[in-house]
Amino acid sequence: MRESSHHRFAFPALLLGNVALAFGPWMVRLADVGPVAAGFWRVAIALPFLWAVSRASGQRPHWPSRPLVVAILIAAIFYVLDLAAWNAGIRLTKLGNATLFGNTGSFVFAIYGLWLAQRMPSAKQAGALVLALGGAALLMSSSYELSPKNFTGDMLTLVAGLLYGGYLIFVERARTELQPLPLLFLATLFGIPMLFAISAGLGEQIWPHNWTPLIIFALSSQVIGQGLLVYSIGTFSPLVVGLALLTQPAISAAVGWLAYGEKLSPVDAVGALAIGAALVIVRLPERGLRRMAEQPS
Repeated sequence: MRESSHHRFAFPALLLGNVALAFGPWMVRLADVGPVAAGFWRVAIALPFLWAVSRASGQRPHWPSRPLVVAILIAAIFYVLDLAAWNAGIRLTKLGNATLFGNTGSFVFAIYGLWLAQRMPSAKQAGALVLALGGAALLMSSSYELSPKNFTGDMLTLVAGLLYGGYLIFVERARTELQPLPLLFLATLFGIPMLFAISAGLGEQIWPHNWTPLIIFALSSQVIGQGLLVYSIGTFSPLVVGLALLTQPAISAAVGWLAYGEKLSPVDAVGALAIGAALVIVRLPERGLRRMAEQPS
């Protein structure tokens, strides 16, 4: 789909949304609360803003049917576990690595799309998965050589990415009958008490002394970033969107270098490029299948 005059601001919005999301890991590090507590405040602070955006857009939040509630609740559980693992991993590895591994849910979602279509992976799809696994191995081996602490963070963010794939699957099921903003609002609402319970159970500090990083985190990652992505996705081809999404790990790596001196080694660079290329390749077939399925027969 080509950009129309009605969507002339879509591409800048897409880039700005990715920039906003890329600063999320830095805010987690700056927050003076536990990592899970940071996730709690991300969704808790964002909730009233999501309500306002939903009302303003005409997608008023409402209580759907029981099967949809169950699907959204399961999605929220995956999302909560994803945030808990990812936020913990952010403080134990490089910002660029955390963002890259946090995107592995794309592969889970792509495999799920192939399963729904009852197709075996094509040579391109299989090659993308092998490329991603190779890139992940390079990144984790390099991190482990530098510090076992980085390796632990990589594993946590990798698990978080897989959990995010589960979240996407149940969101996809709920999206067949529910608009995106009411769905996001309900998933956020369900996630708030679960994140609070996990944080309290871990004995984390929950109440912050400095609200600034948490407010920026909620508004940039949950409201501005996701809002601009929702506005712009669908205007451009999957390749353009996939390439734009790769600005996130690049920006996170730059932030990590400037703020913490986290330099990328040649092995890191090769691994990051491999995962980035695989993410672009693997997103193309799934979105293509979705467009085919939406076409009238």
